Amino acid sequence: MAPSFVPGDVRVRAPATSANLGPGYDTLGLALALYDDVSARVTAGGVAVEVSGEGAGDLPADASHLVVRAMFAAFDELGGRPPGVSVTCVNRIPQARGLGSSSAAIVAGIQLARALAVDGQWRMDAAAALRLAARIEGHPDNVAPCLLGGFTIAWTEESGAIAVTRQPAKSVQPTVFVPADRGLTAEARAALPATVPHADAARSAGRAALLVHAITEEPALLLPATEDRLHQQYRAPGMPATFALVTALREAGVAAVVSGAGPSVLALSPVPEDFAPGMGWLAQRLGVDVTGARVEGVHWDTPSGPLLPQVR
Repeated sequence: MAPSFVPGDVRVRAPATSANLGPGYDTLGLALALYDDVSARVTAGGVAVEVSGEGAGDLPADASHLVVRAMFAAFDELGGRPPGVSVTCVNRIPQARGLGSSSAAIVAGIQLARALAVDGQWRMDAAAALRLAARIEGHPDNVAPCLLGGFTIAWTEESGAIAVTRQPAKSVQPTVFVPADRGLTAEARAALPATVPHADAARSAGRAALLVHAITEEPALLLPATEDRLHQQYRAPGMPATFALVTALREAGVAAVVSGAGPSVLALSPVPEDFAPGMGWLAQRLGVDVTGARVEGVHWDTPSGPLLPQVR
């Protein structure tokens, strides 16, 4: 049965994310307290998109906008699309910098559709929302923390993406270093070899396991836990400034990694006050978002919507 739709505006606040976290390639992610606010309402027809902040003037203002594409994909899963939608995006997450701007758009679109459809949270539960978000994005490591908040471990089975979330230790206080230049995930992925040495894979698997413990229980181990031999070294030639900064931070004892596919850098342990990243980097200390994409303007069954602390 096709859904009916609620009147008025609904709003989603979607957090930035950092994925991989060193050895956790395509698996581990962290939600950060930097947000895009996206609102939408059902209209009599057509698609209208207004964007301010990051991406204003560059992002499309029609049905090709990623938020709208995600909304329509979710509406299709929910049983039918409304006659039209109007979307307003206030973006704060830097675009194409490895901080999950596309995942935030996808998750925001799905959550908006669930909120706009009467009983949308029952027609599509949080587990189904994660599966859809991962299908659109192509992998689950950014969409999982955006949807669920906190530190997430995500994987894919035949049924689709699955994730569990854990809360980082309180002393984990991320700092992101954002460059002026953009990066492209597709190019970063293209730099990866088809195979890696068995010893490197085994070492990275051990460090990824250690990272789960370090980030949740024993942050003193974050420096060795964030060592990676699966992907970062292969991307270095395409992002020399990024890897120079990661190297400098790690030599200073900071657990630093490439954020997602780059070019931003994420530090998971405190950065010395006298550390200078160099010209062209904007350093921003961020909290960890613990709730995931929050829905406002519609009554759901929990204060933060039907997002579960754990999706199995």
